[in-house]
Amino acid sequence: MKLFRWITGVAVALCCAPLAIGQGYPNKTVHFIVPFTAGSATDILARTFGQKLSEMWGQSVIVENRPGAGGTIGAAVVAKSPPDGYTLLVNSAAQAYNVSIYPALPYDTSKDFVEIAPLAGQPNVLIVAPATGIKSVAELIALAKQKPGQLNVGSAGTGSGTHINAEKFKLAAGIDVVHIPYKGTPEALNDTLAGRVTYFFSPISAALPNIREGKLIALGVSTAKRSSALPNVPTIAEAALPGFEYNLWVGVFAPAGTPPDIVDKINKDIDKVLQTPDVKERLATLGAEPMPMSPAEFRKFVQSEIDDSAKVIKAAGIKAQ
Repeated sequence: MKLFRWITGVAVALCCAPLAIGQGYPNKTVHFIVPFTAGSATDILARTFGQKLSEMWGQSVIVENRPGAGGTIGAAVVAKSPPDGYTLLVNSAAQAYNVSIYPALPYDTSKDFVEIAPLAGQPNVLIVAPATGIKSVAELIALAKQKPGQLNVGSAGTGSGTHINAEKFKLAAGIDVVHIPYKGTPEALNDTLAGRVTYFFSPISAALPNIREGKLIALGVSTAKRSSALPNVPTIAEAALPGFEYNLWVGVFAPAGTPPDIVDKINKDIDKVLQTPDVKERLATLGAEPMPMSPAEFRKFVQSEIDDSAKVIKAAGIKAQ
């Protein structure tokens, strides 16, 4: 009888263990690894959500910037971390792009990570300086076709989201332009302002101040729907290229093997943060939109992004530098 009770007790404990893990999480500091520099769009969202989750959990959420190699250095740190939910990756769409850009990643994107939830998505905005005289997407495309190889487009670096967006636009429009990669968005933005590059697909949050001051002209936004931050600016699809879409998203990932109940808890808590008035206001200020998804839905979405970006990367011949 004692043996039976012991076996029964062990069985009950094992059955209840995942629930207990989830209920007790987190009981210490959580680390958000951001594979880009402080002040980047990914970093801003990580800090916004990290602060709210810290308040909700009663535990510190520390954002650590581990930039380099297109985001692969920070991602590798998380891939090799204990799968306990205390070291998480906050990455942009680079998580999907790098599968095709880097032939020898130090991790397997599909096998070494668990998708938790997207934080938000935001459009890039196609911008030009007033001095260019270009006032619409159609005019830009027409000019590029009149002067093949003479116009140039800036990006925040080879393989960055701004670069993928530019190449996708180039392919869809059937134009020949020169790609000028920069160290980051600020540098590309400055040279667009100065007229040293013809146009740039900037993260909307970075370009908004100059657009509102009239220093830059917004020709179109890259997402399927107009941005609430620039409601009078058409989408690229509306303006010239039906069906065109590019969404700059940021999401949270955990090391493979992280208990499903912890993944589910973080997902649900992120959804709660998305419902708070101050975060809604913050996202609106950034021109970002919530992207609520379950972990399974997010995983499917990331795979579709891997497949879609692979076609653009191959067609454009983008390679790691």
